[in-house]
Amino acid sequence: MPHVPSRARPRSATRVAGQGAATGVSQPSDTSGAPLALLEPAPALGDTHEHEPHHASAPAPASAHVLAVGAPGPRRERLTRTLLANGHEVSHAAPGEVTSRVKQAPPDAIVALHEERAGLDVIGEVRAAPVGRALPLLMVTDGAAPGGVVDMLRHGADDCVPETSDPAELSARIEAKLRRVPVPVENLLRDPRTGLYSAPHFHDELGRELRRPGAGRRSGVVAMVAVAEMGPLEARLGPRVRREVAERLAGVAEKLGSPWDRLGWDDDGHLLVLMPGVDEETARAALREFAHTVAGTRFVVADENVRLTPAVGWLPLAECADPGQAVDKARDAVTEALRHRDLLPVAYAPWMRDTGQHRRRPLTAFVRPLLSALSPLLVLLVGVGLPFLLYQQSYELGWDLGSGVYWVVVAGLLVSALLIVLECLFSLDAEPRPEQPGQPYPPASAVIAAYLPNEAATIVDTVESFLRQEYPGELEIVLAYNTPHPLPVEDTLRETARRDPRLVLLPVRGSTSKAQNINAAVTRVRGEMVGIFDADHHPAPDAFRRAWHWLSNGYDVVQGHCVVRNGDSSWVSRLVGVEFEAIYAVSHPGRTRLYGFGVFGGSNGFWRTDLLARTRMHGSMLTEDIDSTMRALGEGARIATDRTLVSRELAPTMLGPLWNQRSRWAQGWLQVSLKHLWHGLRSPAFTLRQKAGLFVLLGWREIQPWLTLQILPVILYSAWRAGGVHQLDWAVPLCLLALLFTMSAGVVQAAFAWRLAVPELRARRAWFWSYLLVTTVFYSHFKNVIARQAHLKEALGDRQWRVTPRAAKAVAKP
Repeated sequence: MPHVPSRARPRSATRVAGQGAATGVSQPSDTSGAPLALLEPAPALGDTHEHEPHHASAPAPASAHVLAVGAPGPRRERLTRTLLANGHEVSHAAPGEVTSRVKQAPPDAIVALHEERAGLDVIGEVRAAPVGRALPLLMVTDGAAPGGVVDMLRHGADDCVPETSDPAELSARIEAKLRRVPVPVENLLRDPRTGLYSAPHFHDELGRELRRPGAGRRSGVVAMVAVAEMGPLEARLGPRVRREVAERLAGVAEKLGSPWDRLGWDDDGHLLVLMPGVDEETARAALREFAHTVAGTRFVVADENVRLTPAVGWLPLAECADPGQAVDKARDAVTEALRHRDLLPVAYAPWMRDTGQHRRRPLTAFVRPLLSALSPLLVLLVGVGLPFLLYQQSYELGWDLGSGVYWVVVAGLLVSALLIVLECLFSLDAEPRPEQPGQPYPPASAVIAAYLPNEAATIVDTVESFLRQEYPGELEIVLAYNTPHPLPVEDTLRETARRDPRLVLLPVRGSTSKAQNINAAVTRVRGEMVGIFDADHHPAPDAFRRAWHWLSNGYDVVQGHCVVRNGDSSWVSRLVGVEFEAIYAVSHPGRTRLYGFGVFGGSNGFWRTDLLARTRMHGSMLTEDIDSTMRALGEGARIATDRTLVSRELAPTMLGPLWNQRSRWAQGWLQVSLKHLWHGLRSPAFTLRQKAGLFVLLGWREIQPWLTLQILPVILYSAWRAGGVHQLDWAVPLCLLALLFTMSAGVVQAAFAWRLAVPELRARRAWFWSYLLVTTVFYSHFKNVIARQAHLKEALGDRQWRVTPRAAKAVAKP
């Protein structure tokens, strides 16, 4: 704030919170249109003038130092005489000299002549100087058009006065500005519209907290919140959305209450948060709740209804050295959060600022690949060698532990077989799809997530199949994709989008996962319902119509039936084709009916858009769709499965890609189990029946691969105890019965898969016989090996995503 001379006493410091008199363009008092005497001395007392009574009753103006800006000449001279006649001290400056004059002797106000070439330049020159930002600035116009006045006000003028105005009006307007000095928003303690601390004052608050004595300094965090959609919003609606977005975010924080007591904002529209006196876990929970609340709310910004994706970065106050550094670190964390758009608050870590030039590779970078390469030997050591030694040593101590484990293994195999049979039986009684929609068909959206270098061979066919959808309402197809470099297929896609406006291309720059692509798309879609698909999916023409029958009758998510369409390609793809029927036509519907809830919701999954917007998908999870549905279930969502909701996709054609795909699935299931099982078993949101289902899906499935492996150390132990393998009795009736029952479960599952398969696959009966044979002698063991390997990879922290290459193939024909 510039120094205020004592003669300008009406400008009281207690009034700085006001924003000044109303701005506008005054109208001439002479209706004839003849110029009045603004640029002439005011009439002397006793002269004849139509406004004389008004002048006589008006209070005497306060003297002020006014800087008159304009090119030397008659206009500036007349303005000077007018100002002097009204009792003001006047100095002069030509355009280009304003900054130096203001620095030398700051005036109380500036009155500038608007000139065609230099009007806006003068405003910019005044406001560029720190002292000039707080000075009242009035522009005297020579009949400028309304658009020109608007430009001047928007560029920083406080008022505009036509030359044809009464001279007393100019003096009154100067006095109004002197009484209510215009103060830049960032100089105010709080923003007058949002009630938030300005950035400098937020830094002051943070600095005071950091300077507290060590004994009295409490725990706490500083956080920053950005909005992923800010760029497109500002491009579409203008810079005012920054303030409005910050205001909307602050409104959510205030509703949530403590610890949201110190909030600020910066010019980029970031919300600044200071949470003193709270522990990190409490702060993290509050920030997570805030992010989910914002994502689940529709906001009106610049008269437009929008969804927002908050990206939250934070760090403990204990790690802050000074306010500026703390805010910069929070901004680095926000940058990382913006990459994922998954609503998870990101804590600052030093690597976010490390350019990598001097970073040393940790020891794990060398050890982890070595241990991964030795994982088959580690599995045998952990799963066979150690148990055998345990059984052997316990026998030496008088405990026959191995025999007890043998019966545990047999019981485990029987339980697994029984669960398979129960799923098959319950699949016959799966809940049918509602015949009619509960509400009219709303706008719907399809989101296709693609990594183009991997999907270039199939993506065009996929897009064309979506454009053939038969949906009664409005349908948009959003292709959310990432690519490290431009590809020719993008030109083809752009041409398709020009031809059919239903196709929306959404490049997600910096994305590294399917989850990031979906998260970027969910706030852009217009539909009330959104279907999620991989880039090789071809949904049935009536898929969206059928999905709405579920969602409009009380369900929040519905998982469809994924069918392999390239089964003729190889024996591997045929094997997967039948396996998908066992999963999607039998297991998913059977489990849903048996346990009272459905899962998945990823490929060929349909969500209510509002639920997906506040749930999102977490790219840190290798099976992000299962994780999302588990979180949705924890909030009370209803998830259905429908084997008549068909989408056809491509299966791997070789064992290598199949191994990579199933390794990711197995490790992803393990991540979900570790994250959700214990929480779900304690949650009041689930019934006892559902908790039993959670234990089977997330607990038993992780135990079973290691349990089946125990048959090897048990046999080795029994042979050691009996004196050789030839001394063992292999014909124990109970064991034979258990073996037969276990093997029969596979037969039952294959039979049900054939019975409930889609027609084009049910016609391939030989595929199901070969599946039964290959599964019995090889595939079940193959998947168990993968599951055990996945456990070791997770323990080693190896979470590398290996993509499955796609190749366009025809649909299998009967």
